[in-house]
Amino acid sequence: MSVLELQEVEKRYTEVEDVVQAVDRVSMALEPGQMVALYGPSGSGKTTLLLLAAGLLAPDAGTVRYGDTDLAQLAPRDLATLQRRMLGFVYQSPHLMTGVPAVENAAIKLLADGVGLREARPLAADWLGRVGLGHRLKHPPERLSGGERQRVAIARALVNGPRVILADEPTGNLDSRRGREVLELLAGIARERRAGVLLATHDPQAAEIADHVLVLRDGRLHDGARTAGQPTGEASSESRGGRR
Repeated sequence: MSVLELQEVEKRYTEVEDVVQAVDRVSMALEPGQMVALYGPSGSGKTTLLLLAAGLLAPDAGTVRYGDTDLAQLAPRDLATLQRRMLGFVYQSPHLMTGVPAVENAAIKLLADGVGLREARPLAADWLGRVGLGHRLKHPPERLSGGERQRVAIARALVNGPRVILADEPTGNLDSRRGREVLELLAGIARERRAGVLLATHDPQAAEIADHVLVLRDGRLHDGARTAGQPTGEASSESRGGRR
């Protein structure tokens, strides 16, 4: 069974007198152990698609399922519980709490789920070590570089052992070496923990590491072709459930 499935999902925004179809009848499935790279130009709907997949936006049509659970059928409290326990989301901006040590920023999801600080702190410290910040545990965000703050946010997304990891430009603030390390970490988590990873990215390294490449253009999802490890501009066909 897929860990995440979208079926004919749509999302529209109204701008002045115009209606923008941000996501247009997207169908896709994310399998356990699979890492998928999602490419597309700015404004193509990548972030909206991730927010829909996370249950942070409600679709205008279609369904989003985690396993056999339809997110639309969940009460708000149950949806929040699923998000804390099954989902890891990496935003474009880190959204860290100022004045709070990195280790506690990384532990926030565990704390919100009732895990005590004494138990949560070593778990968060382990993940910070895995993203190369084992020496920055006590540093608040204002004492970290932009790339270090992004890595704290990645550790925070992974600390709960999620089944689904959604990442919006996770390497955007990192140099190429650190970016590749993060991509390889996400791919390794997918394999080792049978998690599904979907990341929206412009990083060409992601196409080399991911199991599959998708391209989003004008809200429509396509299979991405690869040339020398990078996706080409236009796609040959849409993902399953889409128009050929």
